Amino acid sequence: MGGRSAPAVLDRRALGRATLARQLLLRRDGRDALAAVDHLLGLQAQEPQEPHVGLWSRLTAYAPAELDGLLEQRRVVRTQLMRRTLHLVGAEDCLRLRPVHQSMLVARTTGTLGRRLPGVDLAELAAAGEPLFAEEPRLLPEVGRLLTGRWPGVAPRDLGDALSSLVPLVQVPPRGFWRTQAPARNTTVRTWLGRDLPDGPHDEVLEALVLRYLRAYGPAASADLRAWCGLSGLPAVVTRLRPALRTFRDGRGRELLDVPGGPLPDPDEPAPVRFLPAFDNAVLGYDDRTRIVADEHRGLSVTGARLVLVDGSVSATWTTADREDGGVAVTVRPLRPLTPAERADVEEEGARLAAFLGDGVPGSLALA
Repeated sequence: MGGRSAPAVLDRRALGRATLARQLLLRRDGRDALAAVDHLLGLQAQEPQEPHVGLWSRLTAYAPAELDGLLEQRRVVRTQLMRRTLHLVGAEDCLRLRPVHQSMLVARTTGTLGRRLPGVDLAELAAAGEPLFAEEPRLLPEVGRLLTGRWPGVAPRDLGDALSSLVPLVQVPPRGFWRTQAPARNTTVRTWLGRDLPDGPHDEVLEALVLRYLRAYGPAASADLRAWCGLSGLPAVVTRLRPALRTFRDGRGRELLDVPGGPLPDPDEPAPVRFLPAFDNAVLGYDDRTRIVADEHRGLSVTGARLVLVDGSVSATWTTADREDGGVAVTVRPLRPLTPAERADVEEEGARLAAFLGDGVPGSLALA
């Protein structure tokens, strides 16, 4: 009898093109901002202005007022989720996903802050802090200072940092509004959305999480999935889903999981220049990031550098400076020699980015 055929092998370039397609970076997409945020399972939002650039690079008709409106209407929120980092997610995803991430958030809080919280019972801290955030939006250190009387030997900033994970919170507008500097004031999810977080079991939510991840990031290895979300216990979920998944191998021999019908573009399909914001999903969504960024530049993805994709790979970084006339100057620093055609494409897309960042005021582009 013939044996089962070996899974097809996808090299780095094939995986890169698949990632671009699913991350809405191979072609700008016509969906609205909320649909894009939902598809991507949230946008990295450690830096409040960066999601605007992430959406501009992905959508055909994005205007910052669209995201501002979603934040103001409470249809999108900024909250702590995957890997204990801030994400911009739809309100429904906030309610669905926060409970399945809660134990991971507490564990990472303990690992990060445990030694700086001597004598602090985390459950007691959460019970004391939650009503203060529910009463009115507050800064994390502010609540920490209000609670120092209970734990006088602990720094207020550490109490506040712990509460950011122990209590389901959202950062309220105008934080995250376009070109707006605003303090990171927090209130509870329950207060902001007017709904309680659902109790378990969470099996269906986790299964949906895995499938949605593969639709937006696949094909991907189990290690990539774990690195993206930070959750343990997913192997059992993957086992349940495996009969409905297709598999591949990468150049290292790792098994890659995927949803049937997930786009796999031709590896030679041209990939346009794309300017990525700091901590972009397309880079941080994997354990093995070589499909997007070479190992020698991997450190850029965790330092907050803004990256430029040329031919589907990180090939430059970019920075901005405000000009006196209200425009924005964009500076691009290549990480490798660019061909004349590549330089022209970077200059063209960079000029469009500068105009976007300047609200239509013509900006400038300098390519070092």
